[in-house]
Amino acid sequence: MTPSPDAPALPGGPVGVGIGWRREIDLTVERLPGVDFVEVVAEDLDPDELPASLGVLRERGLPVLPHAVSLSLGGAEPLRHDRVRHLAAVADALGAPMASDHVAFVRAGGLESGHLLPVPRTREALAVVVDNVRATQAELGVPLALENIAPLLAWPDDAMTEGAFLGELCERTGAWLLLDVANLHASAVNLGQDPGEVLDELPLERVVYVHAAGGVERDGVYHDTHAHPLTPPVLDLLDELCARRRPPAVLLERDDRYPPDDELAAELAALRSVHARVRA
Repeated sequence: MTPSPDAPALPGGPVGVGIGWRREIDLTVERLPGVDFVEVVAEDLDPDELPASLGVLRERGLPVLPHAVSLSLGGAEPLRHDRVRHLAAVADALGAPMASDHVAFVRAGGLESGHLLPVPRTREALAVVVDNVRATQAELGVPLALENIAPLLAWPDDAMTEGAFLGELCERTGAWLLLDVANLHASAVNLGQDPGEVLDELPLERVVYVHAAGGVERDGVYHDTHAHPLTPPVLDLLDELCARRRPPAVLLERDDRYPPDDELAAELAALRSVHARVRA
């Protein structure tokens, strides 16, 4: 297969290999070799009092990208505009070229799930997500990227595949894609979804960067823990994606059970090796 021409998807967007910045590993991230950009959880930051470590990274010229987890873009309840304004303020404080959140819902009936829940892939649900994304874009001030999630279950009677759903969502809103290859692997194990078919249907030219993370399979269920090392299937999916169209950037997520610096550096090197591989 001949890959499509490589080109940055978003002017000023991330290029290369990055890592998720977390307070627990702030000094580690500062001293890790080969880090081209970082991503932060927007809800963890006060835009008026950013951590000093992020200032150090920004002074080095590293882009710092805010990643939200609570907008509930797939929820049927009214959009929480205060959360959108917070994301916008964090993006502005960081001088970020973009921001992101998930195609999921986290709130219903006035309750917060504390977990990213899958959206039914129906026309009605798509219309809700489109409206919420457009409303978010109107307030955000920077381009918005949308991430696929790692589902443990699927709603019955889906009318669309995941690739078709995400593709039409991007077409109707102009949003970018933050493609998580570990979440594609989770969908393959948990739901029997063919990740190759998803990649075939996605508008890969809209992928602004990629997430990769470790997880663990227990009793036939894959858990996207962000607390385990990268697995071969996840690296293989990144390789398959790059064979179709190499994304501008890829980022390592780690949120718990942080390993020594040399192990994180080795995972970054593994991602860089796959991402930079020359393909016929």
